[in-house]
Amino acid sequence: MDRIEWHDLPAETRAAVERHTGPVDHAKTAPHGVMSRLACTVDARTGRAFVKGTREDDLQAWVYRHEAQVTGYAPRAPRALWEANAGGWQLYGYEHVEGRYPDLKPGSDDLAALALTLTAVSQTPWPETLRKKPLHTRWAEFLPEDGPSRLHGRALAHTDMSPYNMLVTNAGELLLLDWALACPAPAWADAALTIPRLIATGHTPDQAEAFASEIPAYRAAAPDALTLFARTLYTAWENWERTRPMPHRATLTAAAQTWATYREKGRHTGTHALSP
Repeated sequence: MDRIEWHDLPAETRAAVERHTGPVDHAKTAPHGVMSRLACTVDARTGRAFVKGTREDDLQAWVYRHEAQVTGYAPRAPRALWEANAGGWQLYGYEHVEGRYPDLKPGSDDLAALALTLTAVSQTPWPETLRKKPLHTRWAEFLPEDGPSRLHGRALAHTDMSPYNMLVTNAGELLLLDWALACPAPAWADAALTIPRLIATGHTPDQAEAFASEIPAYRAAAPDALTLFARTLYTAWENWERTRPMPHRATLTAAAQTWATYREKGRHTGTHALSP
């Protein structure tokens, strides 16, 4: 999605934001992400804030409201501070977090912080006041007939484990950003979705499974449900790579295929020690 710069917003929209932030002295557009029409850090009289959103007539405008609501419940997430609707735009202000993207390669110190965050999220129930299709419904077209029942779950899941959706703070805590795709899912779903991300950064499937097994919910999951999940994830990503190609998708699809094949060949043991 093409980004718009802060200074290109209608004056009425900028004024609505500044009623929350005070006058904006400087704005820097976020370098990563593909969803938001506007995504920038603003320096203002009251401090820094991260501002994101889209036009009010965007068919996906509801997603931004959903994301803002989810952050009120999600652990390890910057909170939504305010909403501004003016000049045909719907914008949200979030806590600004100083940090860096994590290193997910084998042996990285950031993996321990990621495990703590995944554990915290896995223990959080889905807020039933929020309506969102569960993960097994999102994937319905890729699941076998008996598949959905094995992927039921009502935990809060982020579902987009890109390292660009993570920040390691100066205190060493790993936060998750961009909760737009959050939905009800099995408590182990985010740990499972992290596995192909790790494989793509150089982990073997056994090392990636060893990491996921550090999260109690993943360790307790039924092996056949995990294998079904791995196959379904690969099927979905392979479909999206063909029908909605993006530069990063080929690497992730290959990693998902590697994980699915590993599980289907029965190479996982169900118990792992964390590999260095």
